[in-house]
Amino acid sequence: MNLPMPVAVGIWVVIGVLLLLVILTGRRRLAARTRDTVPVPPAVPEELGALRLGPLDATYVSSTLAGDWLARVGAHHLGDRSTAHVSVHDAGVLVERDGAPDVFAPVAALRGVGLAPGMAGKYVGADGLVVVTWEDPEADGVPAVALDTGLRTRHAPDRSRLVDAVRHLMTSAPAPKDEQ
Repeated sequence: MNLPMPVAVGIWVVIGVLLLLVILTGRRRLAARTRDTVPVPPAVPEELGALRLGPLDATYVSSTLAGDWLARVGAHHLGDRSTAHVSVHDAGVLVERDGAPDVFAPVAALRGVGLAPGMAGKYVGADGLVVVTWEDPEADGVPAVALDTGLRTRHAPDRSRLVDAVRHLMTSAPAPKDEQ
């Protein structure tokens, strides 16, 4: 059956608009579902201390609830994939994202770092992602929660350098006051 060109174009436009609405509704629901679970991430401090590594070119894949690589966090733009520059400072790990708010994991909040084949938003296999586990501190009445933040460095050798720098930062940081 041959449709006149204006009718066919109209059908494709309607399908495109419907698809866009479905995508936007899904993103809004994801953000709403995690807004009450994940507190607002800490702001980047004015003084970051000495630069230990970076900035490295990377892709910020997403943040998920720690231990559940499919539980993407949509709140506070933590689930938005973007290009980024990652640096490790005395104060913590800074992920400067293009088109999204920066993510800062304070040194006291770092819980672990390692390599993984993938997480929600990207699966590359063969330990292609650096996953930084950190605790997003309590804010605005929302309790603290542990997050896994996935980063894909542009250059493969940078992955091990980033993991080593974060591990070294964690081991050289003073113990939190309640543990002393």
